[in-house]
Amino acid sequence: MNAIDKAVSSDITLGQLLDELAAAPEAPLVFLYEGQPVKAGYHVTEVKAGAFSALDCGANPEAWSEIFVQLWDIDEDGKSHMPAGRFSAIIRKVSDHVRLDPAAKLTFEVSDGSRPMALYCASSPRLVGGRFEVVLAARPSSCKPRDRWLAEQATAVSSCCAPANSNSKYCA
Repeated sequence: MNAIDKAVSSDITLGQLLDELAAAPEAPLVFLYEGQPVKAGYHVTEVKAGAFSALDCGANPEAWSEIFVQLWDIDEDGKSHMPAGRFSAIIRKVSDHVRLDPAAKLTFEVSDGSRPMALYCASSPRLVGGRFEVVLAARPSSCKPRDRWLAEQATAVSSCCAPANSNSKYCA
């Protein structure tokens, strides 16, 4: 099994992110990527929503909606990490003008203004030491037919090994 096989999706939706941030709106919101936190003066520079239709490498039609949140990772004098409530307010303001599906796939686009923008998926926020931390992981490319096949194999293995008793959550 190679590294791609072991990759665990940490995708969350916009709705999940906002629901969790509502628990502590005054807590600073810190995104971590490439092992480092974003700088205290980061900006949410753009929020966009898209509906996509595609054909994967197995000639299977695909369709999904996705929301992109663009972060500009800069440091401004005297700034601190924005509170979770401010981030949520930015998203609410965008939703006044752009239809944002709370169940859409969420992707972060991050750049420091010098390096090229990179795409990341987000983990669920964790409240750590009075601040929310959201780990961003690089969004790798994948082969969807292979991913589906691997998921089917994992399901087949877990269902064949599940207890046969009717009270099991694995049995129909």
